[in-house]
Amino acid sequence: MFSHRVVIAAALAGLFALPALPAHAQSSLGGKVAGVCMLSRDQVLAQSKVGQAASARMQQLAQQAGETVKKLREPLQKDIQQFQQQAQSMQPQQRAEKQKQLQQRMATVQQEAQQYDQRLRITRGKAMNRIGNEIGPLLSGIYKRRGCGILVDRDSVLGGNEANDLTNDVVKALDAKMSTISFSLAPLPKQNGK
Repeated sequence: MFSHRVVIAAALAGLFALPALPAHAQSSLGGKVAGVCMLSRDQVLAQSKVGQAASARMQQLAQQAGETVKKLREPLQKDIQQFQQQAQSMQPQQRAEKQKQLQQRMATVQQEAQQYDQRLRITRGKAMNRIGNEIGPLLSGIYKRRGCGILVDRDSVLGGNEANDLTNDVVKALDAKMSTISFSLAPLPKQNGK
């Protein structure tokens, strides 16, 4: 009975793993469906000037965070190597104490890396929200002008006529409104009681 479930699950998974249609086939599948519009949020961010600026700034912040953590990690790694070379010649109590100190330092460095990772995620979220707030009114105007009645995520559509794809129009409108964005690494949220 268990093997039947595995076979059924594998068959269902195969249904959802359909190959993507080539771009030329997508635009020629069927006629234009009135009122049905599509948008690729990922493409708006990837193609717009402000999306590219945000991506470049996030890479810069991630690199800076990585360098900071690396500066913390390098002396620790040297001390660990030195400890490994000297561990056999140490008294058991001295060895245990040194090992405990190194583990505490390692935990501190790992915590610092996790905090930078969390700060980067928060920063990215805030930047995407700012861009999203700018896209909203632009998209609304384009949506109305194009006579859309429903908007679907283009990246979720397996195929179809892309005549009502709003992505390029949104990119052009966003580029006309803003071409760059500036932001710094966000702080961690304050915890209650701290």
